[in-house]
Amino acid sequence: QGKNWDRSGAMGPALVPFTDPAQLDDIRLTTHVNGDLRQDDRTARMLFPIRRQIAYISTFTALTPGDIIITGTPTGAGARFDPPRFLQPGDTITISADGIGTLINGVEDEVL
Repeated sequence: QGKNWDRSGAMGPALVPFTDPAQLDDIRLTTHVNGDLRQDDRTARMLFPIRRQIAYISTFTALTPGDIIITGTPTGAGARFDPPRFLQPGDTITISADGIGTLINGVEDEVL
């Protein structure tokens, strides 16, 4: 599992009000690890388009304002490298989404 551990799952830098499914159709998403580009893709290339995901999820759960749908990840995730390139303590991850902004987080060892 690579996301949503306790005290993780950061959101931001801003939450953009959802007013029209078209606003999600073609957003460029990039991820840099320590300044190196790891992911660069667009929501238009997702295996399951966002509109389809919303429609499907709505068949088994009510979606209300403020709900967040966590999707998969673009090509370039660390496990897909040979050998795998997993995040390490001290790494800095910079994630950008067109029209939303940039979120920067550091990786730290788990406090036991």
